[in-house]
Amino acid sequence: MTEVLILSIVQGITEFIPVSSSSHLVILTKLMNFSGGVLLDISVHIGSFFAVIIYFRKDLIDYSKNLKILSLFLIASIPVILSGYLLTKYNLVNNLRTLEIIGWATILFGILLYISDKIKVKNEFEKNFDVSVAFKIGLLQCFSLIPGVSRSGIVITASRFLKFDRIDSAKISFLLSIPTLLAVSCYGFFKVIQEGKSIQNEINYLSIILSFIFSYLTIKYLLLYLKKFSLNFFVIYRIILGIILLSTIYIY
Repeated sequence: MTEVLILSIVQGITEFIPVSSSSHLVILTKLMNFSGGVLLDISVHIGSFFAVIIYFRKDLIDYSKNLKILSLFLIASIPVILSGYLLTKYNLVNNLRTLEIIGWATILFGILLYISDKIKVKNEFEKNFDVSVAFKIGLLQCFSLIPGVSRSGIVITASRFLKFDRIDSAKISFLLSIPTLLAVSCYGFFKVIQEGKSIQNEINYLSIILSFIFSYLTIKYLLLYLKKFSLNFFVIYRIILGIILLSTIYIY
């Protein structure tokens, strides 16, 4: 029960802030000897998926009337979904889940996040989010498959480099998470069916609920935070975390 609580909270919070949920889940699993497992992984991602759907329900209803916006989000999601499928199919995912890779990725992409946040704002989501922008962000989003990079972090970084403000960058990140989270959930369900297991038990329901709650709250308060503050807090956190991880490898 403790494992479910901790992993659900960590997933809910870190999925949408630019610090990498996958790296935190890997670190926790290694440090606390959590068993994890495909069922729990599916459950916490489902919770995050429902959270972003419900939080942006009005936007999604509006976009449903605008096939252009929907198609652009699909275009931006194709590269990372295909790349994730190939990494999983050829069992390359675990090769990236080392503390050394996580440490370096956390620092390097934290520095890029800092640099991008200094870019002057010139574009607006409603006016300037087009095919070119969607494709560029979609390609860069593939880096998020490396633990430590952060899916939300690389999307926000790319959006800031493309001269969108912090709020629009975060919004793009949130909305782009929908196809990815859906793909992860569907693939997970497929694996569960293949293995003859069932997701219908109390532990999985609890993890979905907890992940949903903390994901929803994170989306809400991150948007409020970005209205007043820069991304420096997340940059500093990433660099400190990366230094700690690399120190444990190279010093000890």
